[in-house]
Amino acid sequence: MKMNVVKKTLVIATCLYLVGCASGAQVENMVYQGEQKVYPPAVQNNLALSSVSGGEDTNAAWTSEISDVAFSDAIKESLLEQGLFSEKGKYQLSAKIVDVEQPLFGLDMTVTTKVNYTLTDKLSGKVVLDEVVVAPHTATFGDAFSGVARLQMANEGSGKKNIEALLNKLAELNIEANEVHLVQ
Repeated sequence: MKMNVVKKTLVIATCLYLVGCASGAQVENMVYQGEQKVYPPAVQNNLALSSVSGGEDTNAAWTSEISDVAFSDAIKESLLEQGLFSEKGKYQLSAKIVDVEQPLFGLDMTVTTKVNYTLTDKLSGKVVLDEVVVAPHTATFGDAFSGVARLQMANEGSGKKNIEALLNKLAELNIEANEVHLVQ
């Protein structure tokens, strides 16, 4: 009888360990800290972050998600790291998470984020950048044993790659005599 209770307890504990509780994407794992890119002087220390929307809060009993607050903080920190952020910047950046494609289960978890970034000149109201960035990231079984952890890692990796793609777009901006366009 005692052995049966011990076995059941061990099985339940093992299942809880393997399943775990979902945690939301963490800011520090989405911040782009790679190479310093070269940006047009007009945007250096001149971008303010106005709003981030479309994210979801994580329900610990369900799946890891990317919240508005976490993604906003990751964008802001990434802009700071690249020397672009200023509370009083001439350009206002907004981000809308359009979609986050996630698997329900699997050994390799691929998450794809689709984010619409809009950069607006605060004085004129002119939209100088309006792009939807799509960025996938795969977390493998080798990255983490737990599926919950792999999904969180895939969310964070996709968020980071999405922010990196935004930074690449900002580096490609060509701003001359109040005219803004991407370098062809």
